[in-house]
Amino acid sequence: MANAGHLVRRTSQREMVVPQKSLERIEMRDMRNRLVQENGGPSYGTTNQGFEDPQRRQSVKKRTTSVTIPEEAIQSPTRSEKDLEALDAPPPGDAIQASATAKPGDGAVDDRESWDSKWQYLLAVIGYAVGLGSVWRFPYLCQKNGGGAFLFPYLIMLAVEGIPVFYLELAVGQRLRKGAIGVWNQVSPYCGGIGVASAFVSFNVALYYNTIIAWCLYYLAGSFRSPLPWTDCPKTYYTNGSYKDVKECAKSSPTEYFWYRDTLDISPDINHPEKFNWKIALCLIIAWVLTYLCMAKGIASSGKVVYVTAPFPYLVLVIFFVRGITLPGMEDGLKHLFTPDWTKILDPTVWLEAGTQIFFSLGLAFGGLIAFSSYNPVHNNCFRDAVVCGLINCCTAIFAAVVVFSVLGFKAHMEYEECINNNDNILMERINTTDVISIDANTVLLTDGTNLTIPELQKCDLQETLRNSASGTGLAFIVFTEAINQFPWAPFWSVLFFLMLFTLGIDSEFGTLEGVITSIVDLKVFPNIRKEILTALACSVCCAISMAFAHGAGNYVFILFDDFSGNIPLLIVAFFECVSVSYVYGLRRFSDDIELMIGSRPHSFFLACWKYVSPAVMLTILLASIIKQVMSGSGYMAWSAQEGRITFLQWPTWAWGLVAVMVLISALWIPLIALTRLCGIHVIQDEEPAWFPAEELREYYAVVPHKVTQVERKLFCIREDGSEGLCCPINGPPQESV
Repeated sequence: MANAGHLVRRTSQREMVVPQKSLERIEMRDMRNRLVQENGGPSYGTTNQGFEDPQRRQSVKKRTTSVTIPEEAIQSPTRSEKDLEALDAPPPGDAIQASATAKPGDGAVDDRESWDSKWQYLLAVIGYAVGLGSVWRFPYLCQKNGGGAFLFPYLIMLAVEGIPVFYLELAVGQRLRKGAIGVWNQVSPYCGGIGVASAFVSFNVALYYNTIIAWCLYYLAGSFRSPLPWTDCPKTYYTNGSYKDVKECAKSSPTEYFWYRDTLDISPDINHPEKFNWKIALCLIIAWVLTYLCMAKGIASSGKVVYVTAPFPYLVLVIFFVRGITLPGMEDGLKHLFTPDWTKILDPTVWLEAGTQIFFSLGLAFGGLIAFSSYNPVHNNCFRDAVVCGLINCCTAIFAAVVVFSVLGFKAHMEYEECINNNDNILMERINTTDVISIDANTVLLTDGTNLTIPELQKCDLQETLRNSASGTGLAFIVFTEAINQFPWAPFWSVLFFLMLFTLGIDSEFGTLEGVITSIVDLKVFPNIRKEILTALACSVCCAISMAFAHGAGNYVFILFDDFSGNIPLLIVAFFECVSVSYVYGLRRFSDDIELMIGSRPHSFFLACWKYVSPAVMLTILLASIIKQVMSGSGYMAWSAQEGRITFLQWPTWAWGLVAVMVLISALWIPLIALTRLCGIHVIQDEEPAWFPAEELREYYAVVPHKVTQVERKLFCIREDGSEGLCCPINGPPQESV
């Protein structure tokens, strides 16, 4: 690009008398004027400062080549510093204020959105990663798989699988500055199917995830009633004025009845959907409208919402923590949660579930993280972001487990005390004494050695009650609500709890749906439609399809989506992400890019994870999950109204067909795009790489050419000429775009 400094240098061959030091100062100021912040603002803003629009560069080039330098400025060897600075002034149409703290790329202008601040970006990523699974799945997995011993495989999986893949997605999105489809298509045209696959997975998950938000809205509306509508069973009244509890509720409990009958109006199985549930349908419409309103302007609107939705769950968790540790029996819950059972460590299922939980709790392979990081300045420290967000997610899960089991310990303690009191009352009625040595089944051993049979006595076991704590939706909508019933001012605690679940869900929904919207924009499927209209169309389509969850069998369809629409396809997508970066793009090339962005190369540990460890772990989890499904089968928990309890049923044949469609509609895009490209068919159109200020970054961070180390040569097959063993870079983006 021509500039005033270059023009002065050419003129100096004939008549330039200005000292060389002044020439260098002019040229450096001219370069800085192209790299400084616009309007004195930070590098975050409504237009991203990391890259420059090619058309704008052409217009600037035309203007700068036509710059004329006053003759007196060239001839006067004693020109003042102020006059020299005036020579550097940008053209009137490009007025930019210089800043001593400017970083490379800060002065470039691009039409892509950008975060308003670093905090906004971090809150969005944390809100996206910390979802409902951290509150209702992790506590259950922890107490199920050895208590405190489960933390050992959980933290190992976080280190070798979670943070490395998190780091990879943030880095590749920030470097190539596109959504998932654009990113992987630029890594290689043969890898573009990875982005399409992640977009379809995000679409499927967004469908059922908003159903949880709809349920939360329904419970939130009921929380403003006193007493809470799930406190007591509804009554059946007779003409003589007498009444009794509804039979279905009497056989179960008020919270179970409210969930299965009042909220879901559930069918006996998935094959009989029965009537349409208009209440949940209305809540679904409200949930999608709220989602659209928060995303209508892209990150310009959702970025503002995260200031509330991201911190609020932590505030509520702290409040529940303070409340929980004051409850009687809370120590029993925490003891049950963290007492380690080291024999579980040898169980492969424990490691499988730890890896799966890490994978889904961080939101890997959805495309949302890539989309979020693509709105960052090019010099953002993506490594620090990955480590910080990963650790925050882990700590949040552990803290949520403490909160949940302190409350569940209180619930179990109350049930245990009630059981003991009921038995004491029965003993007083039957034998007029409570002096017993032991109760075995229905036999009571008195202190005088007499054995009596009392068939009405219950077995009171505190640990058994804790072991039967539900997971998933049952934990949130049955067990926890039952515990809240015992609190003073129960409606207040119920409002707080379901507001927390709502905010946890809605910001995760932002990230999931953002992966879909960004991919549609990158594909230019609707190039002439504004993003807010495109978002409205996407939310409308999702809302219409999600009505499949608003009927009697909707909960069973939800379980089907929850079990199969995300787990296997996401593992496949993440596996190919690591393979594409390590074996197609090249580890050395990727390390060079990261060094230019943050000033340091990734540690060999991350290189090993990307190339060997993480793909091996994901492949193992994938194969183990498939084998487990084939060997042990799979089914769902159905509600029996006659028995007032849940029963286990096998999936019907047509459900397995739907599972195959959900998996294949995502995973098949990866080989399909590669095959079509091989045949010369361009399903995904190639685009010019985003401008990457490599030279300026290299100068800013004082980056010197990297010499291949012995470890890189032996462990990663990296050669001095830049090639890598077992790697074949195919038409990736150039190292530098000029």
